[in-house]
Amino acid sequence: MSTSLSPLLAPMLSSAAMRAVCDDAATLQNMLAFEAALARAEAAAGIIPAAAAGPIASACKAESFDAAHLAEAATRSGNLAIPLVKALTANVARIDAEAARYVHWGATSQDVIDTATMLTLRAGIDALLGDIDRAIAGFAKLARQHRNTAVVARTWLQHALPMPFGLKLAEYAAALHRSRARLKRLRGEALALQFGGAAGTLAALGDKGLVVAEKLAQELELPLPEAPWHSHRDRIAEAASVFAIIAGTCGKIARDVSLMMQTDVAEAFEPAGEGRGGSSTMPHKRNPVAAAGALAAATMAPNLAATILAAQVGDHERSAGPWHAEWPTLPTLMLVTSGALAAIVDIAEGLEVDAARMRANLDVTGGLILAEAVSMALAEKIGKSDAHHLIEAASKKAVADKKHLREVVTADAKITANLAAEKLAKLFEPMAYQGASQALIDRLLASLDDK
Repeated sequence: MSTSLSPLLAPMLSSAAMRAVCDDAATLQNMLAFEAALARAEAAAGIIPAAAAGPIASACKAESFDAAHLAEAATRSGNLAIPLVKALTANVARIDAEAARYVHWGATSQDVIDTATMLTLRAGIDALLGDIDRAIAGFAKLARQHRNTAVVARTWLQHALPMPFGLKLAEYAAALHRSRARLKRLRGEALALQFGGAAGTLAALGDKGLVVAEKLAQELELPLPEAPWHSHRDRIAEAASVFAIIAGTCGKIARDVSLMMQTDVAEAFEPAGEGRGGSSTMPHKRNPVAAAGALAAATMAPNLAATILAAQVGDHERSAGPWHAEWPTLPTLMLVTSGALAAIVDIAEGLEVDAARMRANLDVTGGLILAEAVSMALAEKIGKSDAHHLIEAASKKAVADKKHLREVVTADAKITANLAAEKLAKLFEPMAYQGASQALIDRLLASLDDK
């Protein structure tokens, strides 16, 4: 399970922890971990001589194998497991010729590759969980700090209403927390041993197939499924879906941050640093580099996940092609997801917020952002439709005359007859029109305690 990301680009699009998980040496070691555990399980079940397990396990060290040679041999055999087992057998023979007879006993290539994939996924999920916890904690802290910081809520990229910036931040934390729950569920339920022999019947092991499978699962600390799952790829597809959702959530957050960093908005910024976000020609630039990384990953992830989903359609008990498509695609998806999340951790732990600029931006439309507040208050007196038409007309007049909406509505006798000056003044205070926002922040933050 090697990555298709080049060494030059991988650090921009993935985390160091995930690169270690998806490294070729780690992949080989996971495959060899299966072979070592298989030998121990079969020795314990009396399938192979007890004395064979030790020499086999001692030879299962990735550094003892020539990865380039295995890769070249795989192009002829159709998968990496076949040349690996051949090389392992030769290595064991140099230690103990008798033990070499029992390497890979009763297993098939797909058992090795799929179970190694499960081990890689487990390590990858653990790497993601560490970062997602940091991102959740960072946004939760920011949400508490900015629960009373007013900011423009934007719909269709237009000013809509005032909202507490803390609500936006709490939503980020909660969305990531939901993905955390998906990861935990995936780790506990979807990762399972694959062990079925040549066609999923364990025929080579006679009546001890399930005994060996149970012991093998215990050795690898993987759940034992009801039956081999090699021809049904829903477990892999579920993992891909969860990764793509995480990347999408990170992309949404990154999109918001990149928009808030625009010169004309300038409300919040990624953390600054020497040489960070600069331009090769413009000395003044402060580009959203973390957001760009997350957005790149969010762009790639759906199509990578789509390949995994398409690979579910295999033929009979072992597919020719769809299974192969998973091998480079899944680790690449894991890598870009880790890159998106690492970028969001960076933002969550170092976001710079300009509350004064947020407040100034609320006034850019000259009070129009509170038109709904005035309209709803007026509606209580004269009905929604009539109130809407009055405030719509007042808004158009404010724009045409380049006046503040408050000035226009206080000069309209139809409005002031129903809303006193003191009431109107309060209606133009942004944080006076936030509805259930504070309760929503509390609810979102409370949801983070659900582990």
